[in-house]
Amino acid sequence: MKLLIVIPAYNEEESLPAVIADLRAVCPQYDYLVVNDGSTDTTAALCRKNGYNLLDLSANLGLAGAFQAGLLYAARNGFDAALQFDADGQHLAKYVEPLVQELEKGYDIVIGSRYVTVPKPITLRMFGSFLISFAMRFATGHKICDPTSGMRIFGRKMIEIFAQNLNYPPEPDTISYLLHCGAKVHEVQVEVAPRLAGKSYLTFFRSARYMLTTSISILLIQWFRKNDLETGREISDV
Repeated sequence: MKLLIVIPAYNEEESLPAVIADLRAVCPQYDYLVVNDGSTDTTAALCRKNGYNLLDLSANLGLAGAFQAGLLYAARNGFDAALQFDADGQHLAKYVEPLVQELEKGYDIVIGSRYVTVPKPITLRMFGSFLISFAMRFATGHKICDPTSGMRIFGRKMIEIFAQNLNYPPEPDTISYLLHCGAKVHEVQVEVAPRLAGKSYLTFFRSARYMLTTSISILLIQWFRKNDLETGREISDV
């Protein structure tokens, strides 16, 4: 399988070298692409200095926009699959191959989940995850244990759909809608590590707002989207 590991990066100069070193050591057979999302630190300069494969965005698009830029690159360069991988060190390279192996079984999307075989902790922080999981199961009939996981691999058909539609950010409400439309989604148990450096932009209030708006989107708004799974359009002329 021709896989592209897409690494959106915003101000990750401290953690990025360790992330790339881990990928190169564990799965050198796969290509990677750092998508510098308009960083204000030396992330872009670091990538150039070290010879990292780099897509340098001139403005900050946010995580969804940066990943979609990586998917457009993957689509135009003939990759069979694309994997979303954090630049902060939380995602571990040893789980790349298990995700690839599951995708090759015929799934459209495989999620690296923290809670397939490990119980989800009952905490205030996890309440939002419970809420989104409930909304997805209510809307689709499918159980997704870790809907907010950012470690996800997408097959070729998904690459084309996500790359050419701004209405398809790689978020739980989109995954829910694609499930409703017939996409095959699977989860694989993984572990995540603490951030190597920096601080997450998700404060408690931002997290709460995100969980609430995502759940509302899953239950109410998603039904107005166009079903692009039926068209299977190619990206070559986009």
